[in-house]
Amino acid sequence: MNQSIKSFFLCSIGFLFSSGIAMAQVNRDSQLFKMLKAKDSILFKRGFNKCEVEKSANIIAEDLEFYHDKSGITNSKEAFIETMKNGICNPNNSNKVFRFLVKESLKVYPMYNNGELYGALQNGTHFFSTNETMTYEKSDNFALFSHLWIIEKNEWKLKRVISYNHASK
Repeated sequence: MNQSIKSFFLCSIGFLFSSGIAMAQVNRDSQLFKMLKAKDSILFKRGFNKCEVEKSANIIAEDLEFYHDKSGITNSKEAFIETMKNGICNPNNSNKVFRFLVKESLKVYPMYNNGELYGALQNGTHFFSTNETMTYEKSDNFALFSHLWIIEKNEWKLKRVISYNHASK
């Protein structure tokens, strides 16, 4: 490939990225971003932290697949809810764990089929603690996550979860 073609190619890629055409991430002020951030809050602030498991169950797809790098695969909504009730939210659990979102880490990427929005990928960083007031700077228990949200019968449902890179700082 000659130098002028390489230059044109690189300039074209640069233009696409700088113009936002090639970047799929939505703006934090967009309705999609705000809506999925609210869904994250229902799933974790209410379902995980406050153990209002049935509130979070309403936004989970029946065929949920949850992949966790430490505890393996959960392959249904029913199994996920049961794990929540008998694990994190078990009343006999004396070491209740709380989940916190690293707010600036959240990113949302819409997914289209021939121009029609059918889902979105939500990525971010979260951390966990038995201290309900823990901050990210003091935490040593963090991980990355990817949530695939799909529109089913005009409702957003959590379809696939990958929770990975669980590590200490």
